[in-house]
Amino acid sequence: MADKNLTNIQIYQKKTKYNIGVILFGIIFIYLVITILAYVTNKKVSVYEVREGSILKDNAYTGLVLRDEQIVKADSDGYVNYFVTEGSKVGSKTNVYSISQNKLGLDDQDASTSAENDSASSDLTAEEQASIIQKAHSFTESFRSQQYNDVYNFKNTITDVVLTNTAQSRQARLQALVDAGTSGLTVHTADSDGVVVYTIDGYESLTKDDVTTDILEKKNYESTTLSNDTLVNSGDPVYKLIMSDDWTVVIELSDTMAQQLAEQSSVKVKFSKDNETTWAALQIYNTKDSNLAYLTFDHSMIRYATERYLDIELILEDESGLKIPKTAVTEKEFYIVPQDYITSGGGSNNTGVLVQGKKNSVEFQEATVYYRDIETDMAYLDMDSFKEGTVLQKPDSGDAYTLSKTAKLSGVYNINKGYAVFRQINILCEGEEYYIIEDGNDYGLSNFDHIALDSKNVHENDIVF
Repeated sequence: MADKNLTNIQIYQKKTKYNIGVILFGIIFIYLVITILAYVTNKKVSVYEVREGSILKDNAYTGLVLRDEQIVKADSDGYVNYFVTEGSKVGSKTNVYSISQNKLGLDDQDASTSAENDSASSDLTAEEQASIIQKAHSFTESFRSQQYNDVYNFKNTITDVVLTNTAQSRQARLQALVDAGTSGLTVHTADSDGVVVYTIDGYESLTKDDVTTDILEKKNYESTTLSNDTLVNSGDPVYKLIMSDDWTVVIELSDTMAQQLAEQSSVKVKFSKDNETTWAALQIYNTKDSNLAYLTFDHSMIRYATERYLDIELILEDESGLKIPKTAVTEKEFYIVPQDYITSGGGSNNTGVLVQGKKNSVEFQEATVYYRDIETDMAYLDMDSFKEGTVLQKPDSGDAYTLSKTAKLSGVYNINKGYAVFRQINILCEGEEYYIIEDGNDYGLSNFDHIALDSKNVHENDIVF
């Protein structure tokens, strides 16, 4: 009976149970492994963020200044003292200097007065003190570390206020001596309007035709500064009068620069002394030995009246746009197609062309337009999307166009979406390491776009990690 029961026993195979969590974990693990391997084996692409910027191209020179200058000489022996500060504009019959038989000692009086005061500020009027405070406040509010030259400009401004105050005090005492009828003191006035300068260098009568390369290079240049209480003889220079606002800066150009500027009648100039910029009329005279450029101005003469030589920069390019590194730029070849052949279709607004097939059939094919040239009226299409010799049909016309002509575009690889896409650029100007390109181009870049820093490491449609 027992044996009979055993024969009825049946063995069933267990069904395998699948754990969905393990399966999902496995898929994720495999994906991570593939991603890591791709990251390790692929070339790393450095990313550059496009930003607005500018490139300033300048060329630095030291120029010789020519003006309408007249030296005024003493008509008697004695000690000279001045009523006006250097660089001041005077009118005809204005008191300029005095001649006395003895030293007046006004400088000694300045030192004595200064010692009696508790501080230098007590020599300043309330208006002058308020002016200094206001200038200091404006300077601290607007100062930026990138504009450190402003520190020197501020220092010079304050120094000018103090020196002007000292000079005015001295001139007041000199005028008091004149008013008191001091014996042996004679006053001399300006014969004409002009700007007074107390530096003499022998170049006062120099003309454009007299300029040589030796003069431009300051060879053997010497100057003499005339000062108060100096003994002069009759016929000695006592001051210089600049009688016109027209003035010229002469510089020497290289052959390359002379050729570059040959067609220009004006040029933008920056003065290194105070970073002021202005435009100058330009004339270039080419000789066997040199190329001399004459930069003529009709204003601002008084700012630089005391300078015989000026450091300047010619600003030849000053372009603004999007700034990109040169390493990011590449070239790509495209088919060029008349814009009349570009249409939309395929049940959407996507751009493309009509392609002729077999048996005169016509089929719409999507195509990305990389650039439209307004001057030539041609559109640029990707060569990888078409075979050479493909025949396009003009919409609503029987005209046809065979793809054969090509042209190259300069561009960069935009990687905003995680893969490389070619974007056309228009270069406005260049520096040593960067280009300034056109902003607002429909087929180009925008501010804050991300591009591949080195185009040699990227191909179109590459996935960028």
